[in-house]
Amino acid sequence: MLIQRPGEIASSEITPESVYLDRRRFMGSLAAGAAASLVPGTLAAGGAQQEELTPFKDVTTYNNFYEFGTDKSDPSKNAHTLRPRPWSIAVEGHVAKPATYDLEDFLKPHALEDRTYRLRCVEAWSMVIPWRGFELRKLVERVQPTSRAKYIEFLTLYDPTQMPGQRRNVIPWPYNEGLRLDEAMHPLALMVTGLYGRDLPNQNGAPLRLVVPWKYGFKSIKSIVKMRFVENQPSTTWMKSAPDEYGFYANVNPEVDHPRWSQAKERRIGEFRRRDTLMFNGYADQVASLYSGMDLRRFF
Repeated sequence: MLIQRPGEIASSEITPESVYLDRRRFMGSLAAGAAASLVPGTLAAGGAQQEELTPFKDVTTYNNFYEFGTDKSDPSKNAHTLRPRPWSIAVEGHVAKPATYDLEDFLKPHALEDRTYRLRCVEAWSMVIPWRGFELRKLVERVQPTSRAKYIEFLTLYDPTQMPGQRRNVIPWPYNEGLRLDEAMHPLALMVTGLYGRDLPNQNGAPLRLVVPWKYGFKSIKSIVKMRFVENQPSTTWMKSAPDEYGFYANVNPEVDHPRWSQAKERRIGEFRRRDTLMFNGYADQVASLYSGMDLRRFF
């Protein structure tokens, strides 16, 4: 199981990036034969197999965030122009309590917790990241969707002065994504405010992003300013940009290839070898029931 729940990993136990970057020396200092499950910064993943956290430097310098450029290194170079404070989030649509929240008021009722999730990108690379946030379902319950609400549409900030990549028409702006309401209510879906025990860096989606660990990373929309509770399935950014390549669900599925490459294998950032891609990114036991009876090749 690729998750550590609250109580299993405290923020004080997350390996600092300075320690992780010298991990070989750190591991060498452990007594021979010590139980791997006790090593800070690792993630139990089926018996003795362990998954190490991706180093902070890689997490924050290898990013997809087209608002700051299309190369993986562009966001860390260019995202300094983003102003994550002050920030507001609008909640609209079929809810009993629509409102526009100041970020601090938006966060106040929600106790933040640390969770380590794998993030799998559609380009066949992956990371293991210690996130900080709160369950999306808690927010959904707070705004009280009506019976007409079947989906949530999320929108990223649109401001080319802060996000220079939006001056180019590489994709439709503003970036939008969506979840079915029952997906949003799943306890693994996380509204994220930080990683590695600190506030989100701009290039990682400050000040608020979504993480849905069983889906490809493009589903994890960044710098959220609006949430719409809607009756009909929204057409998302990548569905509009390349409908033959990107569907609404974006569930990690090694049996459904991208038209231009295989999804059967992936490469963990920092590793040379390629590993097998896991169904639903390794969270099948928790989420497969959401898609019972669906043709996952059609609803990709």
